[in-house]
Amino acid sequence: LDHEVEQVKHGQEPTFQSHMWDGSTVPLDENLDIAEELLDKSQAAHTVLEIEIGAVGGEEDGHSAEINDKLYSTPAQGITVAQRLGLGERGRYMAAFTFGNVHGAYKPGVVKLRPELLDEIQTTVALAIKAGEMPDPAHSLDVAPGKPFALVFHGGSGSAPEEIAQAVSYGVVKMNIDTDTQYAFTRPIVTHICEHINGVLKIDGEVGNKKDYDPRSYLAKGEKGVAARLQEAADNLMSAGKTLFGKI
Repeated sequence: LDHEVEQVKHGQEPTFQSHMWDGSTVPLDENLDIAEELLDKSQAAHTVLEIEIGAVGGEEDGHSAEINDKLYSTPAQGITVAQRLGLGERGRYMAAFTFGNVHGAYKPGVVKLRPELLDEIQTTVALAIKAGEMPDPAHSLDVAPGKPFALVFHGGSGSAPEEIAQAVSYGVVKMNIDTDTQYAFTRPIVTHICEHINGVLKIDGEVGNKKDYDPRSYLAKGEKGVAARLQEAADNLMSAGKTLFGKI
């Protein structure tokens, strides 16, 4: 974030509008120690910080976590996050509390998502605000009444539409679907190669077909696959046809 802070100091717009800190592999106190420092820098850079509380199962970028009870954040952790980072008065941030999320794709039954846990976290913190134990609601990150956190859904690939809708109803404003997006890009390319194998490869001394092995021909199909998957995600998240400033 230091680069963005320098841009703002010189009257320039920051290069990025959001930054993520993944502290899922360290203890919560250490995670929030770093998050506090980054939140100050994010505020100075006029960006939004994203933090992760709890472990996401599966493997990503060389880090892995088992699929067990550690994948579920707790309302008590929600209170701790609000106490350490505030609810907007120190700067805006999004929180990726875990509710059984995993990286990658798994067969039905392997992963047990509990979106209702997000509701428990939101309600617990909202009640603490009402009781005067948290900052005044006027400083809250409220995405809707009674939902003090702007939430992120990590490991959204393969999730059922009803699970996504439930998570959105509890305050999810962002969902990550890296695995699904990768597959949506790769599948059309594989289909193209299988259907045009004699043109793609120069088999038995033949010359192939330039139109078939031209990367632009199959990469364009991969791009269309990604676009279709993103449209599906926008529909699931009920954001299709909308911008940050309202409907298109």
